Amino acid sequence: MSTSKEQFSLSVALVVKSAFDDGILEDFIKETGIEPFIDWAPTTVIVDAISQGAQPDGVIITDGALSGLVVDTLVDAATVTPLVVSKVGVGVLKGTPLPDISTVDAFKTALLGARSVAYSMGGQSGLYFAPLLERLGIADEVNARATRIPAGFSAEKLKTGEADLAVQQISELLAIEGTQIVGPFPEEIQKVTSFSGAALTESRQKEHVQAFLSFLRRKTSTDSFTKFGLALSDI
Repeated sequence: MSTSKEQFSLSVALVVKSAFDDGILEDFIKETGIEPFIDWAPTTVIVDAISQGAQPDGVIITDGALSGLVVDTLVDAATVTPLVVSKVGVGVLKGTPLPDISTVDAFKTALLGARSVAYSMGGQSGLYFAPLLERLGIADEVNARATRIPAGFSAEKLKTGEADLAVQQISELLAIEGTQIVGPFPEEIQKVTSFSGAALTESRQKEHVQAFLSFLRRKTSTDSFTKFGLALSDI
C-alpha cells in the first residue's frame, strides 16, 4: 500500500512501459506532485499476486483479467477506466533484413526460416503465440530453436544475439532500444488486447489512482501511446 498521501502504488502490465517512460510519468508528477510507484509485471503475475494478498492501490491490466477482479470485489468497479488496445507484432534488430510477414503463409515461412524466435511465456503475447504455433502446424519446428523467456521483453534477446526474431506486443518490442518493427501479425491471426485501469477496493488512494487514469486519457498521454503502437480505447 502507499506510504504517503502524495504517493500511490500501481501494478502495471508491461505493454505501456515505453509510453510511460516517454514522459507520461514525469509530466504527471510535475503537474500534480503525486508520484506513482510502479511494479511492472505481466497481467498473469499481477492477478496471481493480488489473489495471494498483494494490495497495490491500482492496476493496469487486460480487460478480461480486470473483469475477474471486479467479480471478486477486489477492484472497485466504479473506477474502471478503459485505456489502450494493443496488437502483437514481430521485431528484428535494427539494420537487419526485414522478413515478409504480410500473409499467413509468409508469416509461417519467416518463423520457420529464423535461427531462433524469442517470445515470453508469461505475457499476453506469449499466451496467444504458443497455441497459435500449434494451430499453424509449426510448433515443433519453431520451438526446437525458440528462445522462450518466463517474462520480460523478448526483444532483449535480439540484442544478445540469442534470437533473430522477437514476438510480443508491439509497444513492448519498442521498449528495447535498437529494435525495428517488422509489422503486426497478419489480420487473420492477429490478437488485439484491451487494457484498462482501476483502483483496488481497499485502497485509501483511490482519488490519486483515478486522477492518474484520467491523465492517461489526455492528448499528451495518448500521443505517447500512439508513438509506441498503442491505440486509445473507447469509453
